[in-house]
Amino acid sequence: MVRDHLGGIINAIVLRATNAGAESINARIQRVKRMACGFRNRERFRNVIYFHLGGLDLSPATHTRS
Repeated sequence: MVRDHLGGIINAIVLRATNAGAESINARIQRVKRMACGFRNRERFRNVIYFHLGGLDLSPATHTRS
């Protein structure tokens, strides 16, 4: 089994590549799904994911008029 995957194992060690980032995003999406308790509309669900995972500033600075 190790012989079959030896190329991939060596690449992972040399490049220090993992799927930790993808797993983290997936876990966060699953958490949003649990909080949502179901959506009737796929577009709203997608927007909630973008909102929570998009890294947006939720309290932007207000503009002042001069």
